[in-house]
Amino acid sequence: MAGATNAAVPTLIGSVQRALRLLEAAGSHRDGAPAKQLARETGIPLPTAYHLLRTLTHEEYLRRDKGVFTLGEAVDRLALGGDLQNRRSTLEKSLTHWRDAIGVPVYFAVYREGEIELVAVSDTPYSPAVHEWADFRETGHAHAIGQCLLSQLDEAARGDHLDRHPVQPVTPYSVRDRAALMERLAAVGRMEPVVERQEYALGTVCAAIPITVGDIAATMAISLPLHQEARLRPAVEQLREGIGGLLGSLAFSISI
Repeated sequence: MAGATNAAVPTLIGSVQRALRLLEAAGSHRDGAPAKQLARETGIPLPTAYHLLRTLTHEEYLRRDKGVFTLGEAVDRLALGGDLQNRRSTLEKSLTHWRDAIGVPVYFAVYREGEIELVAVSDTPYSPAVHEWADFRETGHAHAIGQCLLSQLDEAARGDHLDRHPVQPVTPYSVRDRAALMERLAAVGRMEPVVERQEYALGTVCAAIPITVGDIAATMAISLPLHQEARLRPAVEQLREGIGGLLGSLAFSISI
């Protein structure tokens, strides 16, 4: 019994505890505080406090200016990381909701810094996402996500993308050349879904809905096996009708 009790007690590292207390104390003062005050507030001996404060300053968790310690850039990075995790969680919950409501894999992608970026995917073992067998960034001309994003770009940005990632067939059903792709993109109506059938993956049909947030091109997309193609249009319309409620989470998720 005694052994079991000891095993349940966590091993605590005193220096880490003291450093965290100093960080908390420094953070409680908007304009910072000197070492003696932080040591007094935390009950840490002054020599130990000096040593820990120097270490925390070296690692950029604290900033020292004229003998006063304030929170440093490393703390800001930690906070930003937590914020990004919350954003991603919100996005993933939204995608999961529509995945379950419609019964299809749901994708969210953006066009960022000249490249197609698949931000998040929500699928299930019974309704799996399309396997990325060829790099999505290089084959944007062949899948609904890429075509939808390219259709939202201006002529110069679209031309630059295709110069870097030339059009070439991915499957027997892919668009054959750049001229044919440009013609297809020109025919896409504003804010209309883009549909492709077996152009990226044989046996699969996909549809993507354009989303413009500020000057950022984004899209949500779904995919289905070819034998379920009849479900594609109703499914994408259901998603499009609900897209308004998602725009808030999608807008800040672009910064993920």
